[in-house]
Amino acid sequence: MSLIFLIYVIVGIYVAWVYDYITPALLKDLAEALLAIFLWFLILLGVDLHLGG
Repeated sequence: MSLIFLIYVIVGIYVAWVYDYITPALLKDLAEALLAIFLWFLILLGVDLHLGG
């Protein structure tokens, strides 16, 4: 059952990418958000976690 779910999610990601629901800008924003969530203590120390700038 979990293999079917995994294939379903992978196909869904592919379709979303093809129809521009997932874009490189969205992936960059998501990566920055995840960094901020998991490395929040660095933000309090003044570290800039923005990717590419």
